[in-house]
Amino acid sequence: MLHNILTVFAKELREVLRDRKTLIFMCVLPVALIPLLASVSVKFVTEANEKARTETLEYAVYHQERMPELLHGFDDVTGFARVDGIAQTEIAAAIEDERIDFALVIPEPPEVGAAHIELHYNTASQTSKIDDRVEEIVDAYAKKVQTDALTQLGLTTAEAREGILTPVVVDTHSTADMREVIGEAAGGLLPYLFIIFCFLGCLYPAIDLAAGEKERGTLETLLLAPVPRVQLVIGKFLVVFVAGVTAAVLAIVGMGAWLLSEGQELRGALGEVVNSVSTLDLVLIGAMLIPTAAIFAAMLLSISIYAKSFKEAQSYTAPLNMIVILPVALAMMPGVELDGTWAMVPLTNTSLAIKELIKGTMDYTLLVLILASTTILAGLLLGFCTWWFRREDVLFRN
Repeated sequence: MLHNILTVFAKELREVLRDRKTLIFMCVLPVALIPLLASVSVKFVTEANEKARTETLEYAVYHQERMPELLHGFDDVTGFARVDGIAQTEIAAAIEDERIDFALVIPEPPEVGAAHIELHYNTASQTSKIDDRVEEIVDAYAKKVQTDALTQLGLTTAEAREGILTPVVVDTHSTADMREVIGEAAGGLLPYLFIIFCFLGCLYPAIDLAAGEKERGTLETLLLAPVPRVQLVIGKFLVVFVAGVTAAVLAIVGMGAWLLSEGQELRGALGEVVNSVSTLDLVLIGAMLIPTAAIFAAMLLSISIYAKSFKEAQSYTAPLNMIVILPVALAMMPGVELDGTWAMVPLTNTSLAIKELIKGTMDYTLLVLILASTTILAGLLLGFCTWWFRREDVLFRN
């Protein structure tokens, strides 16, 4: 039995490796695209933040006579250029046309209470630092006004003024380390990429080994071989499964290579997090993807067996993309945390587990539960696939 399965496996693997498209999705994209995406993302974010902090901002100000000293703060700091000649009614249009980056409208100073300065700018940009840079200057001005007022009241020391302004202060002490904080924010994307590459690695071999053989007319010849159909389908399944595992492992290898080459150059909190992801974490992530690849292999092979042609198989597997993406994306939703319930939800559990491994907060009892549940599901799907393959009305559907 094992000899027959390995013979079928070797024969089908040779067929798959001759397909250039399969090799690209199984080997080239995972190992190359993950480091490329990581490098581009880090470089883009770093450069965008640096540009937002240092670029010269053009602004318009209205009723500056009400707070002349505030405007001195903008004049004394590099990175701000004042633009005149824009009517107050044109603020929105001027910002939309990029004639100015922001506008300040200074109100009449109230007799009692704080003055509310209006800051107008485009808040749609995710990398904009306009509010931070403006508030830094406004806060410095407000601090000076506070200091002058309190000094006139006889509070001449900084401690006395601070005691009046903030009599009670809450000092926050986070119990989460930086790896956990950043891993929570960014840890949802990597599982998504790993699982998608695992799915794509299985996709083309599965279509080729069943629907493709039907289209080429070689399936009938294979069925005439003195090998039970169960062994035939297991041999085909192993090829698809190996392709999926290879794609997933190469994606992890690509990430590991990027961590080794670029991780030491990253600075600050991000560099600390990247360097804290260990080889064991990557190995456990790979272990999580093995039963996931088996699930994909069984599902895709079952669909491919039913299809009459390569093109029909592609149309059937297209909706499966959404079935894969939705539970994986669900793991990135706020409030979705790995527990005993989510550990039983296919794909979502794997995605959550990978995120926990990246954060360094994995509960290993749940890891065992996830591996067990996904392995059982993969076995059930493989059982269905073998039963499906034995049906004549499926293999030779008109």
